[in-house]
Order: sequence, then C-alpha cells, then structure tokens
Amino acid sequence: MELLTLFITATKLAGVLVTVTVAANGFSFSRYRRKHLRPFKSPIDESSDTLAVFNINAEGEDGFFFGLATAPAHVEDRLNDAWLQFAEEHPCDNSDSQQGLIPVDAVIGSAAADGGSHPAQLSGKEARKTTRKKKKKPLKVSMEAMIRGFQKFEEEEVEEEVPEPNEECHHSVAAWHNVPHPEERVRFWSDPDTELKLAKETGISVFRMGIDWSRIMPEEPVNGLKDTVNFAALERYKWIIHRVHSYGMKVMLTLFHHSLPPWAGDYGGWKLEKTVDYFMDFTRLVVDSVSDMVDYWVTFNEPHVFCMLTYCAGAWPGGHPDMLEVATSALPTGVFNQAMHWMAIAHSKAYDYIHKKSSMLSNRIVGVAHHVSFMRPYGLFDVAAVTLANSLTLFPYVDSICDKLDFIGLNYYGQEVVSGAGLKLVETDEYSESGRGVYPDGLYRMLIQFHERYKHLKIPFIITENGVSDETDLIRRPYMLEHLVAIYAAMTMGVPVLGYLFWTISDNWEWADGYGPKFGLVAVDRANNLARIKRPSYHLFSKVVTSGIVKREVRDQAWNELQKSAKEKKTRPFYRAVNKHGLMYAGGLDKPIQRTYIERDWRFGHYEMEGLQDPLSRLLRCILRPITPRRKRKSKKVVSELVLQPLKFDV
Repeated sequence: MELLTLFITATKLAGVLVTVTVAANGFSFSRYRRKHLRPFKSPIDESSDTLAVFNINAEGEDGFFFGLATAPAHVEDRLNDAWLQFAEEHPCDNSDSQQGLIPVDAVIGSAAADGGSHPAQLSGKEARKTTRKKKKKPLKVSMEAMIRGFQKFEEEEVEEEVPEPNEECHHSVAAWHNVPHPEERVRFWSDPDTELKLAKETGISVFRMGIDWSRIMPEEPVNGLKDTVNFAALERYKWIIHRVHSYGMKVMLTLFHHSLPPWAGDYGGWKLEKTVDYFMDFTRLVVDSVSDMVDYWVTFNEPHVFCMLTYCAGAWPGGHPDMLEVATSALPTGVFNQAMHWMAIAHSKAYDYIHKKSSMLSNRIVGVAHHVSFMRPYGLFDVAAVTLANSLTLFPYVDSICDKLDFIGLNYYGQEVVSGAGLKLVETDEYSESGRGVYPDGLYRMLIQFHERYKHLKIPFIITENGVSDETDLIRRPYMLEHLVAIYAAMTMGVPVLGYLFWTISDNWEWADGYGPKFGLVAVDRANNLARIKRPSYHLFSKVVTSGIVKREVRDQAWNELQKSAKEKKTRPFYRAVNKHGLMYAGGLDKPIQRTYIERDWRFGHYEMEGLQDPLSRLLRCILRPITPRRKRKSKKVVSELVLQPLKFDV
C-alpha cells in the first residue's frame, strides 16, 4: 500500500512538472510569437507596375547605391593565409582530426537541454575497418546555424576510422580537393581587372573588397614592424584600389574578413589583448597608405560568426579551443564574450584612427558588417535555444560600439529553423545550396527591429551582403528582386538605407564549404582557365542597378520561371546532408545531393508562417481546431504570366 501511495504521489508530481514545463514553454512561445512572428501588412502596392524605386541619382543620405561584395580569402591567389593551410590539412592522416567522421552534437547553447547528437556524413563507403581507441572526441555543431555552435569534448570509447587504401579522405574544407587549382581562387590578386570589368559592366557604383592582414604582416611583429611588413603587398593593394577608381567605382574596404594571420592563431588570436595592438599596427599601415582612396570602411565582418566558429566550435582555422574554454564559452566571462570584447575595442580604436586621418574628408564613413538571420523555433521546446542564440548574436556587439558607428552594415541571407540543438530542414521551405532558408520577409523584419533599437542615434543602414548559392540561377533572380522589394518596404516605413551590395560577382571559395555552393552572378569554369560565364541573374541585376527600379512584370517573369520548374519537380544541387530526423549536418559535401524546387510562395509579403511543428503542438492543434474560431484570410492575387494566343478564323 505504501508503495502504491508513493507511486501515485510520484505520478502526480511528474504530471505537475510536465504541465508546468509545457505551460512555461507555451507562454514563452506566445511572447516570442507576438514580438517576432506576427503577420505584417506589406506597404508595397502589388497592383502597381512599379514595385520599388531607388534614388540612384542623388548623393548622400538622400541617395541609394548598388554594389558588389567580395573578400580576400574568397578571391585572391598567391595568398598563403590560414584558410589555405586549413584546406590543405589531411585529417584522415591525423588521429586528432576526425572531423566529419564522428557524431555531431549540435549544442546551440547551454539552454538547449533537449538536444541530442546525430552522425556527421561519412566519406567513402560505409563499411570500413575500425579500431577502438581512447581519445578526446570533438562533437561539432550544426552550423551555419548559428554560428551558434559550441563544441564539447568528452573522454569516451569512440571508433576511430582506419581508411582502406585509396579511400577518399574527409578534409577540413569540402569541395576543395576535388576541383582544379583550388589555391588560385579567382586570381583577383594577379588579375583584378577580370572581376572589376564584370563589376563595372553591371553599372554599380561601389565595390567592396578587403586587405588581407596576413599578406601585409606575414610574421608576428615581436620586434617591431620594420622587418615584418610586406610593403610591396601594400603597394599592390594600393594599385588595385586605383584600378577600382579607374573603372568609376567607389571603394568599400574591409579590414578583417574572417581571416586571422596563422601566427596570431598560434598564440590565441582575439582571445588576447595583444591582438588589438597588432591589429592597430595593421590598420595604421593600411589607413596611412590608402585613406584618401576609400569611401566606406568596414572594420570587422561578422565578428560573432568568426568568434563562435573559431573559438567556440573549433570549426574554423585559428581556434583550437580546449575543454575549459568550450565548457565556459557561453558564460559572461567565457571565450566568446572575451574575444568579442577585444574586437569591440579594436573597432573603436580603428574608428578613431580612420577619422583622425580623414578629418578633412567628411565623406569617409566607418561601420561594421554585422550578420543577421531570422531565427524561429520548430517546436514548443525550441524557443529557449532561439532566445539564447539571439541574445548572444543579434544586438550585443552593435550595442557595445554604437557610439563609434557611421553606418550599420547588415549581412542577411535567410532564415534558420531551430529544432532541439540543431537546424531543421523544413521540407516545405526553399533553401539555398548551402542550407539557408529563403525568407525575404526576414530582411524587412530585421531592418525594422534594428531601426527601432538604434533610431535615436540616427545611424543609417547599408546591406553589406545579400545573396544566395544557386548554380541553376532560377532561385537567385526572384531572391534578388524580393529582397530589394523588402528593403524598399522598410525604407517606406522610415528605415534609412543607403545602399545594397550583392554577394557576389563570380563563384568563389566559400569558407569551409569550398567551391561547392555557387553564389556568383557569374559562373567560373575552373577546368578552362577560370573562364567566366555570365548567368541570367547578372543581366537582371544590371537592369535593376542602372534603372533603380523593380518592375512588377520583371518580378512576375522571374517568379513564374521558378514555379514552372517546381511544378515539373525539377531538381538542383544541395550541399548539406540531412539525417532521418531532418536535421542538417555541420559540414558541406564534396559532391551535392539533389533537391527539388519547392512550390511555396516565399515572395515578400506572401510567406505564411506555419505554427509549431513538434508532435505535441500538432496534437494540441488537432484537439483545439473544432472549438477555435477561424480567422478569415484575405486571398492574395498571384499575377500569372500572360500568354497571347493568335486569333483563328474559320471560313
């Protein structure tokens, strides 16, 4: 009887705990939905022939510019940087680097307690000889995701793979070893004119490029700069910037774009204060050399992305986090906030120095390129993970430097759906080749959120990166147009946006994804001396840039072509592996799988957000549906392509 009483009491307590937990998560989601997921009324008049008009002829804050963006690590040849060294590593020959051959634990944050692990993709055949060995196992994070990766280490029995002879190795950078001349990237260092001509022919007015820190300072300047600075490389960069001006384009120059010098990575990089001093040495060299030729300065590109993937996940070169750093990385005094703090100090010092040297040139403005993505929970218990990720990445860095900004640059690519501690591939959503969900509404929402937070500072915005990996070019055309419409919609709501830079000109090296995802308006035939082939989106971009107008007819044509392929169930490349639960793996693929185009209306103002999709939420919806009053939805007119048929006369 006592046991029965104890069992009943325990059951009641468990029931109370479950009820409280579900209620608390339901309340959290309700608040999150009201703040982030509420439908909005589009300010765009879709019945008009002209959907967006950008003032490309005016100067200053009243005008709007178009540009193209790139970075040294993506395009420069003859560059022995950390990324080249990282790509040339052979983990299959190193027992301490079994990346991709072990389970992936997508620990988005310490709050995502219900997350599990899932196996990373295996290269070669599944059946292999294995031995058992006691060793430290890195459990990698599903990322692009967040950029929200944390890596944890644990001592346990793991299977260490011993490849058979001639088997394919798993490399640190996917789709790199299996392409011709990967180290040449797109030869922007030795032949910048090929890219610059392509950029100029689109009609853009701003060209975004960078100067690689490791090329200027190939060695740590422990005894001063005299013997460690490559002044010839600095002069070469100065000449390239002159070439940009000779094509009639202004320069937006990035100082740090995800490429830490190998020597800085060896001692800890941005985890230590002395990196600020070294970075300022580099900044002073660059500013003193080219300050009179640069119109827009970007001190740091996506600093929180770099810190998380380098120092928390160990997925990028230069990190090497130890067990203690990983375990405490998300804490206020952890390695993430530590590195972000020194990057904020470095930005502030660089900002002051640039303005000091450019005091007589009022049109030189300084900012950062900050990565934002629209995140939403897949299930009821995923709100905590989304909230944690946003709290770490969305506003803190900009908050810390907002008094030292002339503009806020936003890099936006799409949405991410969080499930457990990983990223969910939603079958009804459209995705880029690299696993980013296509969601133009998210850019509008982000602009509105950032404007509301910083409007008292009267800081304008620049879309410093926006693009999609799409070799077929069918998604890229409507993607580009819908995001431009989203920007214009935000501008009509009072958000000051100075310009838009598309990523990118030609297909290039995409970080740890290698040459797989194709982001370029121009294709590159790597087997044919890097010959360039302009895609249809190149000509569409040129048309919009030169006119400053997005026409309804052009929008409908691009959308109808995509939907035609979707209806015909055509496929296109996809460089992310997915497990049986629909969670995406962390790494890219050497060779793509095929994914069909999706019949879903993701145009700006048309995307209808689903409710929570976890089993409990679906069950509750089924139970409550009969007693829940249905809201009337206004049907949205979809303009179909008009086809004129010839008249027939019967005699």
